[in-house]
Amino acid sequence: MHAKKASTYVPLTGFDSPIALPVNEAQHDAWQKQNREWWQKNSMRYDWKQAIPYPEFSAEFYDEIDRRFFSSVTLYAPWKHIPFDSFIDFPSLKTKDVLEIGCGNGSHAQLLATHAGSYTGIDLSEYAVSSTQKRLELRGLKAAVLQMDAEQMLFDNASFDFVWSWGVIHHSANTASILKEIYRVLRPGGHAKIMVYHRGFWNYYAIGSLQSILRGKFPTPAAVHESIQLNTDGGLARFYRPAEWRSAAGGLFRVEEIRIFGQKESLVPLPGGRLKRAVLNLLPNAMTRFFSTQCHMGNFLVAEMVRP
Repeated sequence: MHAKKASTYVPLTGFDSPIALPVNEAQHDAWQKQNREWWQKNSMRYDWKQAIPYPEFSAEFYDEIDRRFFSSVTLYAPWKHIPFDSFIDFPSLKTKDVLEIGCGNGSHAQLLATHAGSYTGIDLSEYAVSSTQKRLELRGLKAAVLQMDAEQMLFDNASFDFVWSWGVIHHSANTASILKEIYRVLRPGGHAKIMVYHRGFWNYYAIGSLQSILRGKFPTPAAVHESIQLNTDGGLARFYRPAEWRSAAGGLFRVEEIRIFGQKESLVPLPGGRLKRAVLNLLPNAMTRFFSTQCHMGNFLVAEMVRP
């Protein structure tokens, strides 16, 4: 998650609560159009604070994206051998067909394609597909990377053993449609590991209220919702409570586990700058992991789900 500039935020008609879904086709299409356009212009390059000083699509370009991304991940989910091995059992993927929904610039795609029996990645934006294809070609990895709307996937039923999606499907116009599609393309007994944004008291209501006050607005639910959207990536972003996610997914999947994680910097409601960096440096990583995960103050909800 990163801040979006105020000039790029356009409120969506009807998207007026944390997990709202479109009520008709016209509304759905308007939401998805804004979602697609936002990600086409704002691919996750982790360069919103500092430009990447290497030629676009070079090996050094991708290495720098990974360095920036993984350096933040290690603060809330340190790994033993491979980034994200606290979420993904990489050795088990050797004989599995893996689908990633939302490949971005390919950081996860490279990890998954290196270890999977087969890897397929999809993304809504043309830029993400092109960038991920170039990355995997540079690494000599075989994969299929396709531009596709996850609400209407063009795969046969029961095509995959494992579906991975990190911070993607809550941005789509209709997250419920993607859950139905994941169920359809998963084989019986197949697993899905999904991260969506978490709505907790601290990361959503407390920080959203503070953001509203700083914008000169009384922190009503509508003002908090608007402030959160203003400061979150994507054309829209849903935030789920664990019970809401179990309700959304439980009719299709067996939800085996939900865990909460969070970025260290998201715990400190200060604008970026030297003061915030100084405060963050004073906070031990183990302490912020405790507050994010054990106290459910983090902004990431990670669900392990199985198709029965």
